[in-house]
Amino acid sequence: MTVADYRVVPHLPDLISPEEYDAHPHGGLVRIRIAVRDGAVEVLGDAIRPEVLEGLLETLGGEAIEQMMCG
Repeated sequence: MTVADYRVVPHLPDLISPEEYDAHPHGGLVRIRIAVRDGAVEVLGDAIRPEVLEGLLETLGGEAIEQMMCG
């Protein structure tokens, strides 16, 4: 299995609003948006716990995963 190339980008759309965090105290909320753009499949994800989303995206086998640094 090939390891994805992680790239830090300045902005990605939020799929989870800050108001939703309290409703998911164990961090299990993950949202995915799938689209076709310029002939390629784009998978955009957001998760309260980033490691959950990263594992999912790596399983899909993409060559690159863009991520934003939060905090």
